[in-house]
Amino acid sequence: MRKGKIFQHICFSVYQGPLVPYWELVRDRVNESCEGVEPWKIIVYSCGTTLLVLTARDILFSDEDTFTNRTKKEFFRLMKKIPFVKKRIAEEKKKILKDMEHSMNADVDGYVTQLPAEGLKMETLMEELKRYQGLAKVNWSDGTISGTVYSGDPELTHLMEKVYGMFAWTNPLHSDVFPDIRKMEAEVVRMCCTIFNGDKESCGTMTSGGTESILMACFTYRNIARERGIKIPEIIVPITAHAAFDKAAAYFHMKITHIPINEETRKVDINAMRRAINKNTCVLVGSAPQFPHGIIDDIQAISELGLKYDIPVHVDCCLGGFLYPFMEKAGFSVPVVDFRVPGVTSISADTHKYAFAPKGSSVILYRKDDYRKFQFFVQPDWPGGIYATAAIGGSRPGAIIAVCWGTLMYFGEKGYVETTKKIISTARYIKKELKKIPGIHVYGDPLMSVVGFGPAEGFKYNIFTFSDMIAKRGWNLNPLQFPSSIHLCVTLLHTKEGVADQFIRDARECLEELLNSPDAEAGGMAAMYGTSQSIPDRSMVAELAGCFVSALYTTNKSTETNGSVPKQ
Repeated sequence: MRKGKIFQHICFSVYQGPLVPYWELVRDRVNESCEGVEPWKIIVYSCGTTLLVLTARDILFSDEDTFTNRTKKEFFRLMKKIPFVKKRIAEEKKKILKDMEHSMNADVDGYVTQLPAEGLKMETLMEELKRYQGLAKVNWSDGTISGTVYSGDPELTHLMEKVYGMFAWTNPLHSDVFPDIRKMEAEVVRMCCTIFNGDKESCGTMTSGGTESILMACFTYRNIARERGIKIPEIIVPITAHAAFDKAAAYFHMKITHIPINEETRKVDINAMRRAINKNTCVLVGSAPQFPHGIIDDIQAISELGLKYDIPVHVDCCLGGFLYPFMEKAGFSVPVVDFRVPGVTSISADTHKYAFAPKGSSVILYRKDDYRKFQFFVQPDWPGGIYATAAIGGSRPGAIIAVCWGTLMYFGEKGYVETTKKIISTARYIKKELKKIPGIHVYGDPLMSVVGFGPAEGFKYNIFTFSDMIAKRGWNLNPLQFPSSIHLCVTLLHTKEGVADQFIRDARECLEELLNSPDAEAGGMAAMYGTSQSIPDRSMVAELAGCFVSALYTTNKSTETNGSVPKQ
């Protein structure tokens, strides 16, 4: 204790001499400036200045978004508060919503808005369901739809129906009541860990889809970061990463930084990702492949960054989850992106795409349980008992788990190698043939099932007008933006004889027609996407998209029967 006081005295003595004159000068200046000022004013001025400084700090140095983005958002927010601007926007939104609802209601007689007075008999109910089924005008089974339905095999459909019926009432939340579902879920996760070359420590959980798998990965790394004292953890992703990462940032109070890509390869710019890393970074993300143009990011390089800076690395393999693991055995070269890469700590993969399981099934996998445990939610103090879940859902459909398990067992490794060979061969054939068409540019070098393309250099035409034209021939492609482009996601349905060749023929003929009519009016998708990309206020685009989501739930069309189900 005595030594501590001596040390303090020495330090004070060392600095006392040089600092005292300056301190006295500052004190005298402050006293002079306050001379004659009432005490309440001093307090108000001090508090006001402090408040202004703190506000300026929050504006300039927010952890949640960049200053530039926040400035833009604030500018457009204030602009939209101007009375005539606000009124015009409201009128346009109302008109757009009305148009969207009209489009949704075009083939609808009316809506059921209340329960029938009496329950329907089985025969009547099946007739109603067939009538509803008749609303669908697109025939996905002919292989003209991008993605969406990945198999459609009648035999597999029959298997799904039987398995679902066996386990329709099960719920994995009650593992004591349904140990069969618990066992199947654990086995699905373990099989997925194995195909992604995880060791015995690898683990994971099932989820309802790729979005939830990504949400859970981000939630996990947010919780780990908070354990380390980071208040607002930051996700670093390529601009081409799935929008579910943005959703995770919005849901879990995280910051997300989007990294540009190499315009030629369409892979994330590793140097830009390195520069973006900071003390708040909680996870680095790479896609295998990314959704827009089907390009696999340089996972090895991202992994090296993760190891160097001690940051987890997540690989989003949702789209290619049950293609990538079988590509080598199917005879295709592909970069290593799984747990064989040392820095990879988690992988998301959808079983409801190329594993051909029913919609509502996916997995999130971790290198070891030290990561997964941060995904779990536990409320130990609830009066209803100790509540614990592995992912977002509490009660879940055990039948989906059972059908997923049944589908994996039905195909087996040999079956997935065969389907992978068909799909990748078809995708690469389409890529090769598209490159032969003058005026079409294929983005990057897609190695898997997605082929993205747009106007070649020197050719000026609206790719969305092209998309509208080929849609009239039955093709349903995915529109993309920044840059304006479209893609075809190849599924098992596209491997049917003649489908790929027909697509190439239609693409060539539509482009020739479009190039011969350069002044063709842009309508439909061309008008919508062309307009949306030109709007600088992206919040306005978000509001318009919100109108579409709202229109999905419309029941505004009235008829004489109000769409009610007929009584028995």
